[in-house]
Amino acid sequence: MTDAHIYRELGLKDEEFEKICGLLGREPTPTELAMFSVEWSEHCGYPRSRPLLKLLPREGKYAPSVWGDAGGIEAAPGLLVVFKVESHNHPSQVEPKQGAATGIGGIIRDIFTMGARPIACLDSLHFGELSSPHARYLLNGVVDGIQFYGNCVGVPTVGGEVILHDCYKGNCLVNVMCVGTVETAKLVHAEAKGEGNAVMYVGSSTGRDGIGGCSVLASHEFGEDDEKRPTVQIGDPFTEKCLIEACLEVLETGAIVGLKDMGAAGVTCTTSEMAAAGGVGMDVDLALIPRREEGMEPYEVMMSESQERMLCVVEKGREEEAAAVFHKWDLNAVVIGRVTSDGILRIRDQGAVVAEMNARDLADPPTYEMPAEEPAYLRQVQSHDLSGLPAPEDCGRVLLDLLAAPNIASKEWVYHQYDHMVQTNTSVLPGADAAVLRLKGTERAIAVCMDCNPRYCYLDPRLGARIALAEAARNVVCVGAEPAGITDCLNFGNPEKPDRFWQFREAVTGLVEACRAFEVPVVSGNVSFYNETTEDVIFPTPKVGMVGVLEDIGRRTTHAFKQAGDVVALVGPTQAEFGGTEYLKQVHGLEVGRPPALDLDLEKRVQALVLEAIRAGWVQSAHDCSDGGLGVALAESCIGGSLGAEIELPAGLPAEAWLFSESQSRVVLSVAEDRVEALRELAAKHQVPLTVLGKVGGERLAVRRNGATVADLAVDEMEQAYRSSIACLMT
Repeated sequence: MTDAHIYRELGLKDEEFEKICGLLGREPTPTELAMFSVEWSEHCGYPRSRPLLKLLPREGKYAPSVWGDAGGIEAAPGLLVVFKVESHNHPSQVEPKQGAATGIGGIIRDIFTMGARPIACLDSLHFGELSSPHARYLLNGVVDGIQFYGNCVGVPTVGGEVILHDCYKGNCLVNVMCVGTVETAKLVHAEAKGEGNAVMYVGSSTGRDGIGGCSVLASHEFGEDDEKRPTVQIGDPFTEKCLIEACLEVLETGAIVGLKDMGAAGVTCTTSEMAAAGGVGMDVDLALIPRREEGMEPYEVMMSESQERMLCVVEKGREEEAAAVFHKWDLNAVVIGRVTSDGILRIRDQGAVVAEMNARDLADPPTYEMPAEEPAYLRQVQSHDLSGLPAPEDCGRVLLDLLAAPNIASKEWVYHQYDHMVQTNTSVLPGADAAVLRLKGTERAIAVCMDCNPRYCYLDPRLGARIALAEAARNVVCVGAEPAGITDCLNFGNPEKPDRFWQFREAVTGLVEACRAFEVPVVSGNVSFYNETTEDVIFPTPKVGMVGVLEDIGRRTTHAFKQAGDVVALVGPTQAEFGGTEYLKQVHGLEVGRPPALDLDLEKRVQALVLEAIRAGWVQSAHDCSDGGLGVALAESCIGGSLGAEIELPAGLPAEAWLFSESQSRVVLSVAEDRVEALRELAAKHQVPLTVLGKVGGERLAVRRNGATVADLAVDEMEQAYRSSIACLMT
């Protein structure tokens, strides 16, 4: 009889063990037990999240959307853009450089397994506040891992974000997104078909690194005495580069039936999921798998998460042709088994069967309806009265402080370590509202960004998730693109705690509502639970990776002011909304209230106006108002263009509300003076408020109201505050 201690150590619960016994009609072998533990883990099988994930819409304006290890949209006739985001949170907390590096490698493999060439990566990074030496160590290590792997493998890192808050001090978040392109006719799926076809192992050799990473490391909370380092994988970007080229080359031969990355759960994942997807079985002998360590047990081979490995199904009789391509690139390529028609996944070791089960039983774990309960803190923080906040004595000083605040300040220290120009597709560089990448061979381009304000989600997970998607859409619109599709990375605490699962359920509901409003599909994604320690839990962080399509790359725009004399206008309404704002945190030390309201219909009309004006060629600059409000948006536009502006704030609200409220659905535009009337007419057509604020020019941002000076700052002074704070903290 199996010792309960063994399966519990592997992360399985008593009822799951009983379920496995029922499916097999006997107790599992050690290898089978290991396989079920990884494949039924939350990281691989999503047993607690899948019922809600099914609600996310898969269709949108840019149909067809495609699904596989990644998903995508048709960005130009016959050309698919595929993209996905993954988390590597727990490994990065344990070993930041390799955790982040292997996160990059894994998400890139998810793209080229579909036959797509990876053209860009983005990363969203969350750490504790940088006053902590450990937070600085983690940030340094993660950035080092991203630049090491991404720069070596030749895929540019073009965007993302860095967010700092002490809720992440015990559990950092490293979310990585990759984008690739493939001709529609050349799309490959991760499924096995054809009785007798070869099952071929390709890439690096197998070792003991990463064993149990998905079941032990990524599907449980961190405890005080946990020692997780042995479960972190080691990456080799040079092998990955060879693997990219070899896979894309071998796919051109037509010999490949299916292809899948050995990511989480390694050989277990690829064999079971490819077989289940194709409705077939597999007969595989582990003794044929190349090893780099002696004496590995079958369960270790099945659980290993060694990097840069793939499984492909090759047409019978074309094995040598396919292997020759991989050998040319100095990679392993070994036939380890055959596709069968009985639906059974049969694992042998030197001919002896060590595991035998229905592939679908393994790849389709049971799901759970989790109890959900509103968190106890929520009513208290939402009911906080902010009406009596004292007005700041010096709005100029507040603006400088906000520009230097780590969550607003320039992240150049981070992204200047990344190669963002390799492949020569990057047309709008990091630091803008969204990056823009040309689609070679067409006049089109894509815009990409990642967004989420975790503080909003802490105060209202449903509204916060809606804002995350709306802001991501607004950011791609500000560079001239139409929102086309998203991938999501849903980072939450322990789903077995009702208040954590309530946050997750609310956030998914918010994403569903926003996706339907914008007609954008969720083409792929990832759920990362158990992001907490015995002391702290992260804020709910439903990260949105957005892809937008530019019809004409020549109409792309940026946030920087371009020319003295241009008129500065604000699109969208402003209210005195300080709940969850950076102003409230930095000036008053509070993280309370309700996030700014979001009217999805108004948001769509604002974005339609901005996009129409950009496509008409009227817009010199466009910049989303988000963290820090209008004041920060104006300052960033000044800094970006090395130009000042003369601004007159309207009556009706206090100066600090105009400058630092984070009301949604707002964009700062600059246009030539002779375009102002046309812009007014366009605003009226879309029924959107338009406020002319002033003009671009000079070397200062001068803000006045009723003739009185509210703030008067030199562009150089703002730039110094904006560009120096992160670098100073990290050196």
